[in-house]
Amino acid sequence: MPVALITGASRGIGAATAFVLAQEGYRVVVNHRNSAPQAEDVASTITAAGGEALVIKADVTEPDDVATMVDEINQRWGGVDVLVHNALTPFDITSFANLTWEQLGGKLDTELRAAFLTTKAVVPGMISRGHGRLIYLSTLLSRRPRDGMISLGTAKAALDQFVRYIALELAPHGITANLVAPTTVEGSLSTGKVSAERLSAMAAAIPMKRLARPDEVAKTVAFLASAASGFTTGHYIPVSGGLGMD
Repeated sequence: MPVALITGASRGIGAATAFVLAQEGYRVVVNHRNSAPQAEDVASTITAAGGEALVIKADVTEPDDVATMVDEINQRWGGVDVLVHNALTPFDITSFANLTWEQLGGKLDTELRAAFLTTKAVVPGMISRGHGRLIYLSTLLSRRPRDGMISLGTAKAALDQFVRYIALELAPHGITANLVAPTTVEGSLSTGKVSAERLSAMAAAIPMKRLARPDEVAKTVAFLASAASGFTTGHYIPVSGGLGMD
């Protein structure tokens, strides 16, 4: 059975992705940083349905944590076939006028550090097997600015370009790398940072007149993890209900 590592899988998009991939026959690694009860609930739900899940606590911005996590997966299940890098590092909502370099530079550092470390850890095994799927959660904000979201949007734009370079270099090895970019998702951590009125206005601006659901994002991730996406790499795929059509 193929193995999928999902970072930040204790809630939201990460948990939904764990459920969907488990249903598709993947062994699922439920990574978390400080959400053990929620992560255990996700794993229990998967195993109760007949799937296989392993909970691993690791801070994906810490090299030792990432190395230890991947070593455990290698020993238990023989390697990572699919990396879904979903873990969201903290950021502040602020205008440029009030933005400090520590806020912007800090977000850039943690965003790219986490993606870099997790990718570095799983790619050697993928190269040795001649196959792999790398999937990264971006955001529509990396291409469509919104007031107050300069730190997140800028950091995710940097992630977008990082993934394109990874896709280019790893394509000859049978490894794909793609980005999934949802608009605001129901129940996400970011929705808790804005008012109900603002959320309603954001939903009204989407052609489908609602926010994205975690399972809709997860099913897009599942396609990119599957054999059906074998010739799709280096792409940024919005899950946006029609917002920001190219």
